[in-house]
Amino acid sequence: MAKTEGDIIIKKYANRRLYNTGTSTYVTLEDLAKMVKKGEEFVVQDAKSGEDITHSVLTQIIFEQEAKTTNTLLPISFLRQLISYYGDQMQMVVPSFLEHSMKAFTEQQSQMREQMTRAFGDTPLAKNLQAPIQLMEEQVKRNTEMFHQAMQMFSPFMTPTAPARDVKRPETKDIDDLKEQLRNLQSKLDKL
Repeated sequence: MAKTEGDIIIKKYANRRLYNTGTSTYVTLEDLAKMVKKGEEFVVQDAKSGEDITHSVLTQIIFEQEAKTTNTLLPISFLRQLISYYGDQMQMVVPSFLEHSMKAFTEQQSQMREQMTRAFGDTPLAKNLQAPIQLMEEQVKRNTEMFHQAMQMFSPFMTPTAPARDVKRPETKDIDDLKEQLRNLQSKLDKL
């Protein structure tokens, strides 16, 4: 797709068709995914209202990409954690953290590709080698630790995710108290 001067505007019509105003052609979500991979910037607008709907269209692309592959990019645990932050007091922090993490990941990926090219040259072997996965996993672990530390700084009274077995959490104590009160009431009713 030809890149035009300024922002590429994609119009989304009520019939769900997408129209690239830069190339004057209809496009698909797959075409938009290719544009993203090429680094082409675009804005998706509702054709009728002019509202910016780029976020929802990009989310739809992710949904479709996840649905059509067996090698999903987003693990279930990550999706659960992400969903749990909606409506939470930390919801404001999550987008900037994810954006920063992805930027750091991209920079590290570029550095590793450069190192692989320097080590193996521009050979088919170098192109087919996977990036050192252990380095990536270690970075992900460090990022996750930093995220948990940041969450605890913003919420110092947050209970740890794995409480000690012999220490009862406040919610458990409240439930036990309620159960005891119910037993007492039941025994009083039985006496009546």
